[in-house]
Amino acid sequence: MPKNFFITGIGTDVGKTIAAAIVTEALEAEYWKPIQAGDLENSDTHKVQKLISSEQTKFHPNSYALKTPMSPHAAAEIDGVEIEISNIHRPETDSDLVIEGAGGLMVPFNGKDTIMDLIDKEDKVILVSRHYLGSINHTLLSIAALRSKGFENIYVIFNGEEHPTTEAAIKQMGNITVLGRIEPEPYFDKMVVKDYAEKFKESLCTI
Repeated sequence: MPKNFFITGIGTDVGKTIAAAIVTEALEAEYWKPIQAGDLENSDTHKVQKLISSEQTKFHPNSYALKTPMSPHAAAEIDGVEIEISNIHRPETDSDLVIEGAGGLMVPFNGKDTIMDLIDKEDKVILVSRHYLGSINHTLLSIAALRSKGFENIYVIFNGEEHPTTEAAIKQMGNITVLGRIEPEPYFDKMVVKDYAEKFKESLCTI
């Protein structure tokens, strides 16, 4: 039975798009970014397309494509658009679907809804965590926020330089399953993503 994988992060610029590309490639899944804010000529969808080798992958259009590179609620206001959650419809597919959020869980896209409101209870939620001063706090707060809303299928991918004490604290205090690590590569292309996809495939297929 097809599964939905929601890729989110502990903040912005933590590596969600690379993680989304790896998960998409590993599962030969389809990909969807509901809200894109800015960089429309080189959007996250474009970036993932360039990193995917699987010919099975279908890329679904954004529900909202905003011109301004800001938080979605601010970008929408500048663009003169009102984002309505009722207008964000998941693609119908018989394949696994990878959904990439924008920023972190509590990023607003209007006056009442946040990225977390786009996640379904059945989704496999993959939280991308990158080490920096404060990342333990941000990771554990993200896990706690998800659990407070009743989400149970929560997993972590670490991205960047290994930091054992940080990761040990997150695993222990977050009581969380870690799917793997994305190392600080000099570049990412189709071959690098394909190599990571092979490493992640077993853990992804068992959740």
